[in-house]
Amino acid sequence: MTSLECDVLIIGGGIAGLSLASALAPFSSVVLVEAEPTLGYHTSSRSARQLIPSYGPEPLRDLTRRTLDVLSGVQSSTGLPLTVPRSFLLIGSEADVAAKASAAMRPVTHAEALELCPQLRPDAFEAAALDTGCVGTDTDLLLEYHRRSAGDDGVLVLTGAPVTSARYDGAGWSVRAGYRSISAEVVVDAAGAWADGVAALCGVAPQGLVPLRRTAAIVSATNAPPVGTPMVAAADDSFYYRPDAQGVLVSPSEAEPAEPGDAQPHPGDVERLLEHLATVTTLGITSVQRSWTGLRTQRESGLPVVGFDAAHPGFFWLAGQGGYGFQTSSGLAELAAVLLTGADPADVGADPGQVVAAAAALRPA
Repeated sequence: MTSLECDVLIIGGGIAGLSLASALAPFSSVVLVEAEPTLGYHTSSRSARQLIPSYGPEPLRDLTRRTLDVLSGVQSSTGLPLTVPRSFLLIGSEADVAAKASAAMRPVTHAEALELCPQLRPDAFEAAALDTGCVGTDTDLLLEYHRRSAGDDGVLVLTGAPVTSARYDGAGWSVRAGYRSISAEVVVDAAGAWADGVAALCGVAPQGLVPLRRTAAIVSATNAPPVGTPMVAAADDSFYYRPDAQGVLVSPSEAEPAEPGDAQPHPGDVERLLEHLATVTTLGITSVQRSWTGLRTQRESGLPVVGFDAAHPGFFWLAGQGGYGFQTSSGLAELAAVLLTGADPADVGADPGQVVAAAAALRPA
């Protein structure tokens, strides 16, 4: 059995684990383990690829804005095309749009909404609001950036290495991952839909994290919106769609509890969505190129859980991002790195006041 030692062992190779690994690497020795043979296999590879700063509770909007700032800096310094501008249009009844739109969104008239998105049927909505600060993101490129950045700073990334045992002796952890034995001072649980299961394996009480299904598909359409036009979402969470280089990405926006696993679309889900879209748009969908389902894991509050477990100081939570994983990833990685190392927030470019507020809002129950 191969033995390894590190300061921090990160369990989970999605966007949460990888972004933390790259943020933490300059401060600590890090090993990251992923059960699947490839990184970002589950939820992180099934994203809508849209970062919406007006989306979600206020702590998450702050983290999204910080993430956008960080990604902008990375783009400037590396030239990597991580993001492209892509607005977000929310539509629905007057009451639903008023309830769902944040202060960062600008109300637009019915006529303006139709001009922006002429594929909408005029009688399909009463009101609309627009967020022009959104971007689309190349999630594959972002995952690879974090993997390479982490590796360049000495992080060892192990795939095909499921955690099968973990023991804490008060000073550190002894963990079995795949065929390796790993000693670490701190374990970070970034295991997504499996986060509560990993905690149980480590002898840590769960946080009540529930995986929720979210299905999407890439479809061909005779009246597809041009790339660069807004993503459109119903305020009652009945659908969203956006242009895609391969056609149109569509989703029924469902949030159904599920067991952790390799989620797949339920029979009829995509077909019912296409029938509904035919009543509210003139997209003219002709075929489904491919479809998939991801799991958006969250606790009852809707906020992620980030921080050391109150009863197990060697166990650190980084889970429950729900549908905000990519759009909060850099902000959460900064926060987690500060909490793990005790570093000054200013040393990583973070605002100390926001770090304190986020840490309080997201701490484990």
